[in-house]
Amino acid sequence: MTTTHLLYLHGFRSSPQSNKARILADYVGSQHSRVRWWCPQLPPSPREAAALIVEGIASWPRETMAVVGSSLGGYYASWVAQLARCKSVMINPAVNPARDLERCIGEQTQWHDPDVSFFFRPEYIDELRQLDTRALTPAAPEMVLIAENDEVLDWREMSERYPHALQIVQEGGDHALSNFEEYLTRVDEFLALA
Repeated sequence: MTTTHLLYLHGFRSSPQSNKARILADYVGSQHSRVRWWCPQLPPSPREAAALIVEGIASWPRETMAVVGSSLGGYYASWVAQLARCKSVMINPAVNPARDLERCIGEQTQWHDPDVSFFFRPEYIDELRQLDTRALTPAAPEMVLIAENDEVLDWREMSERYPHALQIVQEGGDHALSNFEEYLTRVDEFLALA
C-alpha cells in the first residue's frame, strides 16, 4: 500500500522550519508531488497539539496515510500511528517527555525564531502522559532512526522503546540528525510514497 498523505510532526521548541521538516518537504515535493504533505506548527499544549492533529487528518484515508516525527514529534507520531493505525517513522524520538520536560516548565523560545516565546505550563506534563503509547503493541509498521551520540536523549531508551520497529542506529550523529538526507531513500522505501 502506497502512502498518499504524509504528516510531519516537529519537536519541542521546533517548527515547520526545522532542517528535517524542510528537507523532507522538499523531497516529497520534488519526488512525490501527488503526496499530500502537512507539517503544522504545534502548540505547546500536548492536548491542543493532539486536537489540531486529529482535526487536520480527519478526512485522510487511514490505509494510505503515514506520520513522521522528530524528538517530541516522534512521541506524538507514535500516538498518531495508534490512533490512525498507520505507518510511522520516528527520528530520535522522545520516549518519556513527561519526565524529561518537567525541567522545561516556564518561559521558552523557539529554536528557529528566538523572538517567538511561549510558556510551557505544569499541566502539560499530565497532558503528555495521556498520549503515552509505550504499553501498546504497534498498530502498524514502525521505523526508527536513532543517533548513538544524541546529546539530548538516550539512544538506548529509544532502541528499547521500539523493539518491533525497523531500527536504523547511526554510530555517532546528533539529536538533530544533521545527515538526515542520507536516510531519505530508506524512509521513502519504508513508507512507499506515492
